[in-house]
Amino acid sequence: MTTRNLDALFHPGAIALVGGSNRPGSIGAVIARNLFEAGFQGPILTVNPKERAIRSSLNYASVADLPIAVDLAVVATPPETVPGVIAHLGEKGCRAAVVITADFGEGAPADGPGLRQRMLDAARPHLLRIVGPNCLGFISTGPRINASFAHLMPAKGDVAFVSQSGAMATSVLDWASARGFGFSHIVSLGDKADVDFGDLLDFLALDNSTRAILLYVESITDARKFMSAGRIAARAKPVIVIKAGRTAAGAKAAQSHTGALAGADAVYDAAFRRAGMLRVSELRELFEAVTTLSCGIRLAGDRLAVLTNGGGAGVLAVDALEGTPGRLGSLSPATMEALDTVLPAGWSHANPVDIGGDGPGVRYRDALAALLADKGSDAILVLHCPTAVTDSGAAAEAVMGLLETRPRAPVLTCWLGEQTVAQVRRKFAARKIPTYETPDEAVRAFAHLVSYQRNQTLLMETPPARTFEEPDRGRARQVVDAVLATGRSALTEFEAKAVLAAYDIPVVDTRIAATPEEAGRLAEEIGWPVVVKVISHDITHKSDVGGVRLDLHSPAAVEDACRAILASVEERKPGARVEGFTVQQMIRRPNAQELIAGIANDPTFGPVVLFGQGGTAVEVIADRAVALPPLNGVLAREMIERTRVAKLLAGYRDHPPADIDAIAGTLIKVGELLADLPQIAELDINPLLADEHGVIALDARIVVHEAKVNGTDRFAIRPYPAGQQRQIVLADGQVLALRPIRPEDEPGLVDVVRRSDPQDVRMRFLGSVKDFPHLMAARLSQIDYDREMAYVAIEPSGEICGVVRIIADPDNEEAEYAIMVRSDMKGRGLGYRLMTEILDHARKRGLKRVFGDVMRENLPMLHMAEDLGFRMRPGSEDPSIMRVAIDLAPPAAAGHR
Repeated sequence: MTTRNLDALFHPGAIALVGGSNRPGSIGAVIARNLFEAGFQGPILTVNPKERAIRSSLNYASVADLPIAVDLAVVATPPETVPGVIAHLGEKGCRAAVVITADFGEGAPADGPGLRQRMLDAARPHLLRIVGPNCLGFISTGPRINASFAHLMPAKGDVAFVSQSGAMATSVLDWASARGFGFSHIVSLGDKADVDFGDLLDFLALDNSTRAILLYVESITDARKFMSAGRIAARAKPVIVIKAGRTAAGAKAAQSHTGALAGADAVYDAAFRRAGMLRVSELRELFEAVTTLSCGIRLAGDRLAVLTNGGGAGVLAVDALEGTPGRLGSLSPATMEALDTVLPAGWSHANPVDIGGDGPGVRYRDALAALLADKGSDAILVLHCPTAVTDSGAAAEAVMGLLETRPRAPVLTCWLGEQTVAQVRRKFAARKIPTYETPDEAVRAFAHLVSYQRNQTLLMETPPARTFEEPDRGRARQVVDAVLATGRSALTEFEAKAVLAAYDIPVVDTRIAATPEEAGRLAEEIGWPVVVKVISHDITHKSDVGGVRLDLHSPAAVEDACRAILASVEERKPGARVEGFTVQQMIRRPNAQELIAGIANDPTFGPVVLFGQGGTAVEVIADRAVALPPLNGVLAREMIERTRVAKLLAGYRDHPPADIDAIAGTLIKVGELLADLPQIAELDINPLLADEHGVIALDARIVVHEAKVNGTDRFAIRPYPAGQQRQIVLADGQVLALRPIRPEDEPGLVDVVRRSDPQDVRMRFLGSVKDFPHLMAARLSQIDYDREMAYVAIEPSGEICGVVRIIADPDNEEAEYAIMVRSDMKGRGLGYRLMTEILDHARKRGLKRVFGDVMRENLPMLHMAEDLGFRMRPGSEDPSIMRVAIDLAPPAAAGHR
């Protein structure tokens, strides 16, 4: 359940307060005051068996006595009464309730968890939605609802704030009130028994009164719902989140390095980034970020130019830039020449551009015009320090005058000072020009823009086509099943490398020896030099017990090394059972970097992929990036770029650049391994050597357990449904491949539009389409497989000739369809076949209804819809549109997704 009946929360016709009171200082009295004084235009009814009237309004003894049906109820009664109250409200037709009452969790005085479940059971038959329990309440400024015990009613605005903490909600209210900051809605979620972040993101994404969404998150309950809703919302409007608990103190201990490195906060960070959200670390940043993003500035890159009349302020800005995602831009020769003509000879001749402490407004204007024309920077920070020989107001007017002709130019301003520049800042704000009090605040705002733009780009960037073959899944599965059959959880190095090899991840040739003498014989077969390592199920990390010996050049040296390993293990880990030794060739790749790649399992978001600098000190270095699978080429490369070792991989001095494609391919394959083998709980490839020749895994560790769910069911993002690939045969005998769409199909979609008759394109998009821009094509090819499905029909040549899709509502009740067949393929039955395939998929999903909008003049589509059993009626607004819909009977063998 997601957005169903949330309209009763945000747009109720009548409200009931159950537990209202006249007792001064009580929660019931505060809520009654807030409700009655907020200005709600509909009826507000109160329920309390001990009161005749509340705030001069007739009170009712019970919910059953209410004279009219209410859409929304606010419940502030003792915990043990809440399930009964919810049941009675549902019987009266109430569709949403805000439960203020606490003591529904573990450790509550009463049976908290039991009461919570009984409350949900009482609501379920009536589809009554519950916000809370244990929450501050709910405020909506448009309809003037204050169903909370907050101390303030916020000003009307267009920013929604959803908070897991009531105390944080009141703090934000206080902060915003002092600054005149308004909200569309404020929702305190409390214990999230029913309505959660995913539900509200789905609703607010389509809420016309909300321009941006702020979240205060302590925990996520349904990760997949959160990711689906978050990605949809972030595509529509800025979503900015502050997450409590950034430290790694709560991270679970794990057997693998990846398990130790992938702390919970790093995973949350990866989830927010993948959803296209912007994460900030402080409450002040939350409002700074929404103010910055709401100005409409969009950046093309991460380079900043600084224009200042004070050298010190410019230096502070450059210092603040260090450690952020941004960097200092360069000045082109043409820009240097342009600045020379408008600035005095003593200007800085570098970025920051210091125009001198006596710089008048015209100097600011001319220098800013030159910087805006420079392609070496993506944004400009204009700084002004008040002096006795300059007019701060005139300088600001000059900047504003120039920007009036260039709306949404990437310019940020910082007029330092207090009283003398307060009016200037207000003028900047009134003109939607971002303005800040200090250079570090301004640079932080620039960093927000860079991070947000990068996250948004990742949502829409088209990945390259796959360059490697499908893995040998059966071979890998055999290895894992055999290990589990023995009762073991840790694969040997030899077994782990066999799994990697099945996924075409290069591994060094490895042999197993039972004795030192056998290790010496195997080493001669492999060739010198060699490496020997201990095999023991009792040892997690071999180097910790002296279980690795390198660069051995003779059988005698190998035998001596094996005996030394046995002695070291006996000394450092007495009682550990040694099963033998692995012997492998010593790899000499002088330019290679030691990396780590692997997976860990997060209790909230499921499996995650980890990458970073490897070696024995991997946890000390802690250079790592975490990402949610599935990965593609774009996401894998971005993951690599987030690490410090990326600079070394790019090449330096006499070290050539490493093969980044090979590293990215390895990360993609690790993600696929996760999807195919749900038994894998942890995996380390450490070290993974990478240089200009590619990658090779020198060591690997895998931990497995019996699988409790299917491989992809544990993913926070539903991966590509590879099992739905098949062939279809048209009426004329032509055989086409049919498969779910992939992000890399974007060029194929563009080609379908390009090769189609303009009239056919107009029918598909319900209007003229002059071009097919990247963002539109990316949105149609990069879909959320949890809520959408699109099938592409592919000719033997590999070209896409048709596509059909459905987009389901958040409640999985109904879906809208769309279809397009390339013009030269029309009249061959392809459209009809695509429609039957997508309707069959909809039935298997459990959808009840599929609908679509069709132009009245599109007679072939209307006739086909009629043949398929669709009903038709006029569109709700446009007379040229017909709405077609079909009710779906469940499949004979029911199975949802």
